[in-house]
Amino acid sequence: MKISQWLNTHLSLVLALFFCGVITAQASDTKHTVNEPSILTFGVVPQQAASMLARKWSPLLVALSQNANYQLQFATAPDIPTFEKRLAKGEYDIAYMNPYHFTVFNESPGYLALVKEKGKKLKGIIVVKKSAKAQSLSDLDGQLLAFPAPAAFAASVLPRANLKIKGINNQIKYVGSHDSVYLAVAQGLVAGGGGVKRTFKTMDKEVTKQLRVLWETPGYTPHAVAIHPRVPMEVRGELVRNFSQFSSTQEGTLLLEGLGFRPFEAAKSSDWNDVRALGLGDFPKPLETNDE
Repeated sequence: MKISQWLNTHLSLVLALFFCGVITAQASDTKHTVNEPSILTFGVVPQQAASMLARKWSPLLVALSQNANYQLQFATAPDIPTFEKRLAKGEYDIAYMNPYHFTVFNESPGYLALVKEKGKKLKGIIVVKKSAKAQSLSDLDGQLLAFPAPAAFAASVLPRANLKIKGINNQIKYVGSHDSVYLAVAQGLVAGGGGVKRTFKTMDKEVTKQLRVLWETPGYTPHAVAIHPRVPMEVRGELVRNFSQFSSTQEGTLLLEGLGFRPFEAAKSSDWNDVRALGLGDFPKPLETNDE
């Protein structure tokens, strides 16, 4: 074989291998891009300080993201009114929101129910200072009470609705979070305040040991984990499966107990018809009375 023929043959082979490698690499890159997990923002209603919520929720979101076609990224807001505004704009891909929020933001921008706690009914509480003379709701008539926000369902809407039914009139102060309510009551800045048992139990013991629960509301369908309609249907299905399956594992049970949660189950919009039946037309909807 002549040198020129040998060079041509080997040059052709080298070029063929080169282009084959390029095509294979491109195919590999394309495949990697297709399988890249979607990053989904998971908004959590700011019932407590953002640092505490991040510490409690992040392990759960990491566990739910393992070997999934999505990655859940923790998000919250500095206060409940800001959280409501972000929900209204559809800023969160997924959000853990109270029952009243769900009935409003299910209508617009159309958040869809994913899961809720199994067998749980949400109840609000009114707490007073342990040394307070009040023994019933009527003892709070005319007193200043603290609540997290106008549309905070169990901690604000339910107590206020019941106070109204009983003909008890109060001065109202909104303080932005459940933690702030408990602190205000403990410091004697208000006569009492609204919250829920879960946040009361997870609040700093140095604060809650100064308080007692005066009254508890009837029970309603609890908070919703809901998803924005822009998230693909297959991702919604995967999330429901992962929430439900993870809840039945030992690891899941421990993480949920740390959050004060029961196992999750699939949910549908009609599960919150009991909240819709309250006829909260006289109460301000989220964003209507919120200040920046």
